[in-house]
Amino acid sequence: MATAVISQYSSSDLAGDVRAGLLRAGQKELPSKYLYDEIGSELFEVISVLPEYGLTRADERLLRRHASDIVSRLGAHVLVAELGSGSGKKTRWLLEALARRQRTTYCPIEISRTALARCESELGQIECVSIVGFERPYLDGLLAAAARREKNEQLLVLFLGSTIGNFDRDAAERFLGEVRRILLPGDALLLGTDLEKPLPQLLAAYDDSIGVTSAFNLNLLARINRELAADFDLAAFQHVARYNPAHRRVEMHLRSAADQTVTIPAAGCIVAFLKDETIWTESSHKYRAGEIEEMAGRSGFGCDSQWIDTEWPFAESLLIAE
Repeated sequence: MATAVISQYSSSDLAGDVRAGLLRAGQKELPSKYLYDEIGSELFEVISVLPEYGLTRADERLLRRHASDIVSRLGAHVLVAELGSGSGKKTRWLLEALARRQRTTYCPIEISRTALARCESELGQIECVSIVGFERPYLDGLLAAAARREKNEQLLVLFLGSTIGNFDRDAAERFLGEVRRILLPGDALLLGTDLEKPLPQLLAAYDDSIGVTSAFNLNLLARINRELAADFDLAAFQHVARYNPAHRRVEMHLRSAADQTVTIPAAGCIVAFLKDETIWTESSHKYRAGEIEEMAGRSGFGCDSQWIDTEWPFAESLLIAE
């Protein structure tokens, strides 16, 4: 088993993104990618096993039950690239199914070095699987992985866990189109998508009873304190999860408990907050099963197959580049 990491990722300027997001007119925002530093990645692993958060278990159930069927629909020679691999735990089922018939190269693509290291630890001992990790943004990493393909090798892109839901719907479709432009006809994309479900169930998943999601969200402010020498008082902000029915998404916010001012020296700014003003940190859009096929079609894919978990409504869709 070979394991390598190609670490040429040049991160977006945290200071610049923080300054732009917190000084913008209207709703303050911070990019959700900054939630996943070392501490945030660890906290998310805890979230994924909470009783309220059924998404990860649904994702894993579908992959465990249908891995052989999914692999049977692919070509004889497959290179696997995963966008946002996380720990890679749920990917094991697919890699083991592939490895039973061929030697396989797996390319996890992550901006979190901690998540990439955990993925390599989780999957590094699978027989006949070589790991080449890319510490890069999604599309840069996918371009690098695609460049490694050999003649007659099909590229299978994994985008699991409903990460597509973090994009606004128009942006999600544009992103799928950008992925398609990197692929060749006949390449495949396995897309995980969280589906609509009752509101109490949705909100509980993003505001658990023991406060792990709250700690995960507040860690973003702690990270800015650590890395940009800011003076956020974490006790003066509260985690909020709300549902936006017009956009069919759950939003995570951090709400200021009082009028206050925060200094962020490394970003060169001072930010004023009013009581009850929020910082929008993440969105999670929910889909209907039929929407996925329609969105895929507009992005240059055909939907070969779709598997849906009924315990926690969630879909895995195998899309083929046309």
